[in-house]
Formats: sequence, structure tokens, C-alpha cells
Amino acid sequence: MSDDVKEPVAAPFVLRVAGVLIGCLTALLGLVYFVVAGAALGAFLLWPRTRARAHALLVAGARKVTVLERWRRSVFFHDTFPDHRATDQQILRYLAARTYSGLLCGIVVALVDFGAVLAGIFAVSLIDTSMTWVDVLSQVVLGGTLLFLAVQGLRALTDQDARLARECFGPSERELLQRRIDELATSRAAVVQAVDVERRRVERDLHDGVQQRLVALAMLLGRARRGRTPERADALLEQAHKEAQEVLTELREVAWRVYPTALDSLGLREALGGVSERCALPVRMEYDVAEPLPSPVETAAYFVVSEAVTNAAKHSAAEEVFVRVARRGATLTVLVRDTGVGGADPAGSGLTGLRSRVAALDGTLQVDSPLGGPTTITAELPCA
Repeated sequence: MSDDVKEPVAAPFVLRVAGVLIGCLTALLGLVYFVVAGAALGAFLLWPRTRARAHALLVAGARKVTVLERWRRSVFFHDTFPDHRATDQQILRYLAARTYSGLLCGIVVALVDFGAVLAGIFAVSLIDTSMTWVDVLSQVVLGGTLLFLAVQGLRALTDQDARLARECFGPSERELLQRRIDELATSRAAVVQAVDVERRRVERDLHDGVQQRLVALAMLLGRARRGRTPERADALLEQAHKEAQEVLTELREVAWRVYPTALDSLGLREALGGVSERCALPVRMEYDVAEPLPSPVETAAYFVVSEAVTNAAKHSAAEEVFVRVARRGATLTVLVRDTGVGGADPAGSGLTGLRSRVAALDGTLQVDSPLGGPTTITAELPCA
């Protein structure tokens, strides 16, 4: 989900060290803020009549300090946070915890520096004094142990710093879970609506198309039976034969719109080739998929191309349609672009049904159709 905290790109080691050192200074700034704000607002926080106003001033100042912390995480650690406004309690809790951990980190850094100075003095003393190997070994073991503990402490404090930032600047686990539940509920409702739209369209195609042609065919056969001359009967039978062929063609089109059997027998590439052959416009196709695709992804990709090409042929006054289907990693990208006049309505029933079908797979569908064209429909479908 786009609202989640994104996995940061690993920052260079030197940059991260600088971020840790600057974090010690910002923690000192947080301590100064709490001391000054506590001295200035402490009495007002205790008085019920002024408590709300004083608390608001305390939080407003704390937010300004946390802006600096957010900048530090972004610049020195390459963290990317979503557009999320933390609550007042989260801000104060973060600043307090960050101040404590940052000051503790500063103490550990100071101890490491002090240990480095002592190690240098010890190395120089080895030249001027005579020490037994037991003394040297004991000093090295003691210094190495302290250095190991200090490094582990620094690592734990830096991990805590990152965790505190994620908890404050990013959505909480409860919020992420609630968003996911809302997305699934919306997706389920959209799938039900899309299925209902497809059913209504099939009913309409059968009623307005196939049924009317079958009625006309029955009338032609009835007139042929009542024909007074063989020539008239033959003419009516020939006309009925043509009508029967057109009925079969239209019935085949309806069946393909419900589900193309070529997807199971021949695969997505051949099914899309059938879409190109049936389209009244020239269709240029680029297909760059080497690995087999999951069946739901193939079905969604087929309907995206089929619906987009059909719309272009009917409404866009285009001269050509370009289709590209490519897989990069775990994502299948389907792009359909026509040379028409544009102005397609993303909220139309056809595109809404496609968006619902794609969203059911946790995919995205984008429609770019400015007036004057071209119209570009891009679907991204996860294959994992």
C-alpha cells in the first residue's frame, strides 16, 4: 500500500554515522525544550482552566522539534515516510523517548571516544614500558569486551531510533490493518458490482442482439415454408442461412466477452491476437512475457485489452491502437493507447468495471485521456 512506510534505500555508512552524531545534538535540543517548556507551562498544565491551552502550546512546540527529527531521518538515513499526521500523544511520546535514547547514545559515543583515547595511550605505553604478555592480553581482552558492548549498544540505540520514527511518522499497525480491511471491503464490493455489470451486459447482448436475430431467423423460415413458388422459398432460405451465420458470429462474440476459451487452450498471447483480428482498427501488439502467468492475471489482462480496444473502435475515432503487455519482475504491465480524440470518462461503466476487476487482484488502473487525445490506459497487475 502506498501509505505504508517505504523500505529505505541503504544510505552510505559515513552518512549514517553523521546522522547518529547529529541525533545526539537534536536529543539535547529536545531536552532543552522539555526543560524550558516545563518551566514555562508547568503551572498552567496543572491548572484545569488553562490545561488545554498549555497542552496545545506544548504539543505545537514539540511538533516543530520533531520536524527536525523527520528531516534528519530522511536526509541521513534515506527514510521515506507517508503523508501521516501523528496524534498529540504520539508526538510527545516520540520526543520524550527520542530525547532519552539520543542522550544515551551520546553517552555511549563519548565512552567509545574515551576508549579510543585510552587505547592510543596504551599503544604508546607499550613502547616506553616493559609489560608482560599477561598484562597486555588482559588489557586487550578488557578493551575488546568494552568495545563490543559499546558497539552493540550503539546498534540497539540506532535500531530503536528507526523504530520510534516509524511508529510516529508512519501509520501504526492498527491503522495499517484497518486500511487493509477497508481496501478489502471496497474491493469485494467492487467485484460484486463488476460481476453484476457483466451479467447485465451479457443479458443485454443476448436480448438486443442474439434474440432479435433469432426472431428474424424464425420469421424468415416461416415465410419460406409458406412460399408459393420454389424460387421465393429458395431466396428466403438463403437469406435465413446468412442470418443464421450472423447469429452464430454474434453468439461467439458474446461467449468471448464472457470468457475466452483461448486463454485456457492457447494462452494470453493468442487470445490477444484474437482481439486484434476482430477489431475494426489496426492493432499493433507488443508482447514481452517470458514466464507463465497466473490464470486470474491472464484473465484480467485480457479483459483490459479487450474492453480498451473495443472502446477505441466504437468511440474514439482512432486510426490505430497500440497494445503492450510486458512483465517486469513480479508486475505485469498492460498499456493500451489509441490515436483518437480522447475525452474518455474514467467513471464510465466499462472503465469502472475494469478498475474493479484489476483492484480485485490488488492492481491499479490509470486512464489518461485529455481532449484531443491520445487515450492511454495502463494497468499494473501483481503476479506474485
